[in-house]
Amino acid sequence: MRSASDLIAQLRAKGDATKAAEMAAYHRTDREFLGLSALKLDEMARDMRRELSLSDRLNVAQRLWESDIHEARILAAKLLTQARIRPDDALVWTMIVAWVPDFDSWALADHAAIAGAKRLQADPSRLDEVETWTGDANLWVRRAALVMTLPWARLPHPKPGDIAVRERVLGWAEGYVPDHDWFIQKAIAWWLRELSKRDPARVVAFLDGPGSGMMRFARTEAQRKMRAGSTLTE
Repeated sequence: MRSASDLIAQLRAKGDATKAAEMAAYHRTDREFLGLSALKLDEMARDMRRELSLSDRLNVAQRLWESDIHEARILAAKLLTQARIRPDDALVWTMIVAWVPDFDSWALADHAAIAGAKRLQADPSRLDEVETWTGDANLWVRRAALVMTLPWARLPHPKPGDIAVRERVLGWAEGYVPDHDWFIQKAIAWWLRELSKRDPARVVAFLDGPGSGMMRFARTEAQRKMRAGSTLTE
């Protein structure tokens, strides 16, 4: 099995110093950036998910996250992004939740949230824990609550339980509306945009109601995928 230190050395070898500097300037954090593309990280994660047992993946993912290197943390999240994990016990979920306080950029928060979304779908009772994030002082944690629940906005044929989850998350989004941080508004818009592809009427109702206080760009983004005739006038 490749150790985390070997993987980090491999990441460094694949890096691009110019791109790393650009990424560091964009994300505005002090951690190390190596300048790897998401495509390269996807390829590495895909191979490792095939090669490693779940216990080995958990071990490597935790070591990668602890390195505090941007690409290593993204790779850690990708190692745990899998629709079906057997046994789907609490180990993967617990690890992802333990990373949540470290979120300090959209990239880390969103990639970890995508991994967490798979585990939420496997066990929706975990939504109770996610709901506690909606009042967190860290905006990236608050944002993660919406990103992690995106699968429920995308369901083409939701069951009653799924619709209940949708309404629960829309309640969280309603609470976010007065927060005019760009990334929070963008997350609300993202959720609504995905839902608009399946239930445009519900999105119109939200935008006519609690969403009327959203920033203009976010309201526009929320409606971007709607069918003609379902959109609101500004």
